[in-house]
Amino acid sequence: MNTVKKTAVLSVAVIAAATLFAQARQSATANRKKEDPRKIASIDVFPRIGRQAALQAPGGITANSNIGRVGSRPRRWIVLETKYSTYHRWQDQLTFTWHVLLDSKTATDRDKDDKIPPYSYFTASVTYQNIPRGQHAASVCLHPSNLERFGEPRAVGLVITKNGETVAFDCESQVQGIHSHPKDLSKAFWNDNGIMGKTTKSGEPLIERRMGLVDRSKTIWANVNPDDYEQTANN
Repeated sequence: MNTVKKTAVLSVAVIAAATLFAQARQSATANRKKEDPRKIASIDVFPRIGRQAALQAPGGITANSNIGRVGSRPRRWIVLETKYSTYHRWQDQLTFTWHVLLDSKTATDRDKDDKIPPYSYFTASVTYQNIPRGQHAASVCLHPSNLERFGEPRAVGLVITKNGETVAFDCESQVQGIHSHPKDLSKAFWNDNGIMGKTTKSGEPLIERRMGLVDRSKTIWANVNPDDYEQTANN
């Protein structure tokens, strides 16, 4: 075999070896990504629901005010709190979207003449920014009047998204027909038209959508354990 042929054969062998090495490297990288995905966030402790979510407001005004105390009894807020973890050194933003169903049968000051549907649905989104790696808390609240008129939270869902992509979600329910911990987000009660559009025997809506669910930073609860919460981006 002359020198030119030997060189050509050697070049082909080198190219083939390099190609096989590159393919093996790509395969190994893909396998590592499958085995060890980079987690963004996880829900560690889900909010308490039912009566446990009804809490008396912390503290009060200690100095003399122009009005003073008006009510003769303490009122309770609906406070939904979750603990979550992040795994990157910093997260620019994460959005928490809450879905809450109140059961009118559990209203603490129910009026029999007040014609309201059996359930009231509330939703709100809160975006936190500049989130360091570690454990954090997130919370939304409903004013006491909602507990008194519309009842306790009997189903609560939470979805965490980053740039519109879902990174974690969960749901807890005490309502018959609404399942806890759905494996597929499309099966969650707020995405199920069969639940959200359901009617009573008389043809009235079973669920009515309402406003009022807000981030804790807009309530007196902002003063409780403030270091557990990151800065909100939608103040």
